[in-house]
Amino acid sequence: MLIGILSDTHGDTSAASLALAILQGQGASFYIHCGDVGTTAVIDKLAGLKCSVVLGNNDNPTLLKYARRLGIDCHSPLAQTTIDGKSIAVIHGDDIRLRRQLIQEQRHDYLFLGHTHTRSDERFDRVRVINPGALYRTATKGVALLDTVNDSLKFIDLVEE
Repeated sequence: MLIGILSDTHGDTSAASLALAILQGQGASFYIHCGDVGTTAVIDKLAGLKCSVVLGNNDNPTLLKYARRLGIDCHSPLAQTTIDGKSIAVIHGDDIRLRRQLIQEQRHDYLFLGHTHTRSDERFDRVRVINPGALYRTATKGVALLDTVNDSLKFIDLVEE
């Protein structure tokens, strides 16, 4: 399965729309937002898609109820799911202790996070830690596309017109 990973939209609906369109065009069939969604308008962009969202340190807790009312799988501070037999944990990334704990436990194949606005792809024994970058307050807005079947990752830059 192709998973579209995005983070740190901070309410930028035009960047969120463009990111989702690009990921859909690349064949993503599931979407994960790693927090700092920002507004209900960004949540609205995810409505109707197969997705999972975690809230970030800048998100109002009311977004949790709003997303769930729309049928969106939304959590704070941790989401866990299994896709194609791969165990995935999602956090925003601002809680260093939680990040460290999830890596030390070695229970997940993937840990997706945001917060730093910097894309990264690191492996810690079993756990592959992926940060897709950010869609706000960054030199290069971007997302990531993960193919769970062959464990390949592609970072995608957004080019806004």
